[in-house]
Amino acid sequence: KAGEYHIEAGTTLPQLLDQLIAGQVIQYSFTIVEGLTAQQLIDMITADKRLTNTLVKSDLTDVMAALEQAGNHGEGEFLPETYFFTAGTTDKKLLQRAHNMMTLALDKAWSNKAENLPYKTPYEALIMASIIEKETGIAEERAEIAGVFVRRLQKGMRLQTDPTVIYGMGDQYKGNIRRKDLKTDTPYNTYTRYGLPPSPIALPSKESIDAALHPASGKSLYFVATGQDGRHVFSNTLTAHNKAVRKYQLKK
Repeated sequence: KAGEYHIEAGTTLPQLLDQLIAGQVIQYSFTIVEGLTAQQLIDMITADKRLTNTLVKSDLTDVMAALEQAGNHGEGEFLPETYFFTAGTTDKKLLQRAHNMMTLALDKAWSNKAENLPYKTPYEALIMASIIEKETGIAEERAEIAGVFVRRLQKGMRLQTDPTVIYGMGDQYKGNIRRKDLKTDTPYNTYTRYGLPPSPIALPSKESIDAALHPASGKSLYFVATGQDGRHVFSNTLTAHNKAVRKYQLKK
């Protein structure tokens, strides 16, 4: 088998032949971390010297065209996972694998979704999953946050989630959201617009996709970060939520 081999000092010819016949080529690994944007992923892959660079242009729109997915936005469409590859693997091939894996994972999850969800398509579930991914890093909170957002959609409430605003700001985001930013309308500002944003805002994990399709039941419609280990406090009413905001955010 053609490829890159690691040959130990002192390897005999029969041992070398056995190694070549067995095709024991060197395997490299590349981990796609959940929560990255698709463009961040592309930049990392095109900069990896272990991969053969074939992409002429590396912006998301051009990459999707190179993957024969010109009609797709591209955000959120690559599955976070650890991928193994051998020498000579191209950047395009690795991205194609990650895209195919996300398609398979999303289709499988959609086929087992809960009933009465406010999504018309798997893509809408992917959008929700990406928001969940950016809202929490706590595994047990994913389904609860999904429940809040699903209930808000069902009640016709705005999602009012900061990560979508940040995504819509693009390069204008400098690490802090101002009141002005919450009032500035963009397609991704869920404080000014109802429903889901037009695309995912990051690469969601399988766990976030599962949460989006199996939200926790309950009555909570609000949550606020406690500032402790990335956790949140959930509230059923606006009064209770405002009280939690004063306690955890305003320190009053």
